[in-house]
Amino acid sequence: MYDNNFALRISKLRTQKGVSARDMSLSIGQNAGYINNIETGKALPSMTSFFYICEYLD
Repeated sequence: MYDNNFALRISKLRTQKGVSARDMSLSIGQNAGYINNIETGKALPSMTSFFYICEYLD
C-alpha cells in the first residue's frame, strides 16, 4: 500500500467537483470501479490515466 495522501486528494477534488467516483471513472474511459479502487488504496493509476484524472479535475 502507498501513502494515502494521493487517494485523499483525488477524493477531495472529486467531491468538490460534485461527481461520483463511478461517473468520474466512466468519464475518463475506465471501468465503473476504477476511481474507487484508487481512492481506497487498491490501485494506482498509470501515468496516462493520472494525466486524464488531472485534466478531469482541472
